[in-house]
Amino acid sequence: MGLDLTADAVALTEALVNIESVSRNEQQITDAIEGALAGYDHLALTRLGNSLVARTDLGRAERVVIAGHVDTVPLNDNLPARNDGTLLHGLGTCDMKGGVAVALRLAATLAEPVRDVTYVFYECEEIEASANGLRRIAEERPDLVDADFAILMEPSDAIVEAGCQGTLRVEVTVPGERAHSARAWRGVNAIHGAGEVLRRLSSYEPRRPVIDGLEYHEGLNAVLISGGVATNVIPDRCVVTVNYRFAPDRSEEEALAFVRDFFAGYDVVLTDTAPGALPGLELPAAKAFTEAVGGEVKPKFGWTDVARFTGLGIPAVNYGPGDPMLAHKQEEHVPLEQIRHCEQTLRTWLVGR
Repeated sequence: MGLDLTADAVALTEALVNIESVSRNEQQITDAIEGALAGYDHLALTRLGNSLVARTDLGRAERVVIAGHVDTVPLNDNLPARNDGTLLHGLGTCDMKGGVAVALRLAATLAEPVRDVTYVFYECEEIEASANGLRRIAEERPDLVDADFAILMEPSDAIVEAGCQGTLRVEVTVPGERAHSARAWRGVNAIHGAGEVLRRLSSYEPRRPVIDGLEYHEGLNAVLISGGVATNVIPDRCVVTVNYRFAPDRSEEEALAFVRDFFAGYDVVLTDTAPGALPGLELPAAKAFTEAVGGEVKPKFGWTDVARFTGLGIPAVNYGPGDPMLAHKQEEHVPLEQIRHCEQTLRTWLVGR
């Protein structure tokens, strides 16, 4: 059964949530989105992998991108969706199928916006940056996302969240020496040695820089740990994977230099990195949109593809339904009213009222 883009945005969100689309498994949901949008003559569609771009071409003086990723983190006993009359519960409700539903409704029902609009529905946002669908579009077909302004429909409690933090991951390796566990004193236990890495992390004091009047809050955390050879062998190697979420006043190079210094004495290998994005609230397009949706602005905690648009020279903000603090949690949900509010606010802005 196909998606009904004339349905209420809440019903459409529920339909999208019930199409399981964990990262790298987005074909079914992208097929459904492409099939639903194919019937609208005012949209030109381009598909790259499991990402889809839909554009109006009305010759307007301004073009805006409205973008959202269609993938989710892995399931956590939180499908199918459940509507309790106030909240819609389920994987992806908040991050970010509510925002995708809003964008789909606008794409289908606004044939004559006062701004040309490029709608982007893309894959693999929740995993390593090299797989990101928006990255592929920007590299292979930058013309498709060329615009004066971009709105990323990430959950932001239906207010503007400006900029975003950068993110990097490193593997911190603790060496040891193998031995039989019955003669442990003949070896060096690398897993025990990892205690010093964890001690440093537990004593870390986050930076909280203020940028354009917005306070960002950094984070440095162990997210994976691996080690061990067999149950009767003292391990000679333990690897702690650490994620650093850094404020946008630091470059990727500066962030990596900080992490290497923090773990001085250990082998530190970079495995993934993406830059942050400064708020850019002084830019006319961002200022005008912020005023149109109520004027309240908060900093974005976490990385979003706002940074990718910023890298392309396109001012961008985060704006979508859902509490970002619920993203990736088992109890993820989105208020029904926020979905409808975001749709109406964007609709009003796009029709120039």
